[in-house]
Amino acid sequence: MAISSWFRESLNVPPRKQINPSMPSSSSSCDSTPPSSSSCQSCKHDVFLSFRGSDTRNTFVDHLYSTLNQRGIYTYKDDKTLPRGETIGPSLLKAIEESQIAVIVFSENYADSSWCLQELAHIMKCKDDRGLIVMPIFYHIDPNELRKQKGKYGEALAKHKSKKKNVESWRKALVDAGSLSRDVANG
Repeated sequence: MAISSWFRESLNVPPRKQINPSMPSSSSSCDSTPPSSSSCQSCKHDVFLSFRGSDTRNTFVDHLYSTLNQRGIYTYKDDKTLPRGETIGPSLLKAIEESQIAVIVFSENYADSSWCLQELAHIMKCKDDRGLIVMPIFYHIDPNELRKQKGKYGEALAKHKSKKKNVESWRKALVDAGSLSRDVANG
């Protein structure tokens, strides 16, 4: 089954027209209205992609992004959707809030990036607060690395601990995301 059919059927998301990301954003976002199984009409994006750019941007994530968009699933990917001149951090957090689904591609070096971990913590907060649907994909890693924080993920968190005070919220977000139903991509 094609990924777009799977997204639409499993989440009961009706087809919709693509939104032009260069248009001014409306004043409403999904913050106040949890997405329902039918659709979040005020959301600007069907899917928000979270990934470590250096690991997967020009390979797996590029293919996933193209396939989703070809199937009419409006997908937020920072290098394709972020308007030039906007501040990256706040724009990405807002895009998460304006999405129905967050697809997180956990790769070998995902946890090396403090920004990826901040994004993950925000995604998991939106999941808890307003019902954002979160779909993890484990790309050449074992989900146990997140839950048990061993291997590369454990090493990365140890490095962050000496510099950042957010490490405990990042640890919790990793455990929670690692415990979700998931897909493992090893090919």
